[in-house]
Amino acid sequence: MTPLRRRMIDDMQLRNLSPRTIDAYAMRVGTFARYFGRSPQALGADEVRTYLLHLIQEKHVSWSVYNQTVAALKFLYEVTLQRHGVTQRIRYPKQPKKLPTVLSIHETERFFAAIIGIKHRAILMTAYGAGLRISEVVSLRLDDIDSQRMVIRIRQAKGRKDRYVMLSPRLLTLLREYWKVARPAEWLFPGDVPGHPITGKAVNQICVQAARAAGLDKHVTVHTLRHSFATHLFEAGTDIRIIQNLLGHRNLRTTFLYAQVSPTAGETTQSPLDRLTPIPGEP
Repeated sequence: MTPLRRRMIDDMQLRNLSPRTIDAYAMRVGTFARYFGRSPQALGADEVRTYLLHLIQEKHVSWSVYNQTVAALKFLYEVTLQRHGVTQRIRYPKQPKKLPTVLSIHETERFFAAIIGIKHRAILMTAYGAGLRISEVVSLRLDDIDSQRMVIRIRQAKGRKDRYVMLSPRLLTLLREYWKVARPAEWLFPGDVPGHPITGKAVNQICVQAARAAGLDKHVTVHTLRHSFATHLFEAGTDIRIIQNLLGHRNLRTTFLYAQVSPTAGETTQSPLDRLTPIPGEP
């Protein structure tokens, strides 16, 4: 590890960035340095601009990857190297707003029916039944399941905050049956490597296989299940602020996205025209 990389990691740890963010920023900066074959200390604003254009024009990276790269380079030059002029004029581009993919209730039932194996079903039903992010699903430990209070504890979720989410009776029954078979010791869903949980990549592969077996023409990931959880709650009349808390959203505007996704969102809303007194002679 180079001294500069060590310094940057130390700076990120001092600011209490999450381990995932630290790994991601270090990786983005490492890729930037390898592109030029030189240390970032020897590079400046022109090289940063050239590299960002390379990501857009040649690599065609997603805007989330692009923005993460910008954030990593800003941290490196503005915090670790104290060279604010290098990245000062770089702005985060406005990302196109895309509505998330959501499964209907019928599609969700087909999806779960197609899953083979109680462990795989337990993983994905936990994701859907509690509306979890993939990082939250794979990080669950046995003692996070509170059957007395019927909640699941989510540790250090996005934003470095703990929260509690619902534990449905049906999910609890499934998890108990899964425990009888698998007998996990520490991690609720252990992976192939002893002492480590299942990986997010493995879970998403399970999702893809189940969607294919169910004959769904949608690309299904754990985040699709999370989107579906929120949309189905909204369609059932759950208050939007309750959904916000369950999902762990800081901004209510993020949660309102599900009002746009739901095809039934406006079905029970009455137009003010219908509340007016009928005009004489009106049909």
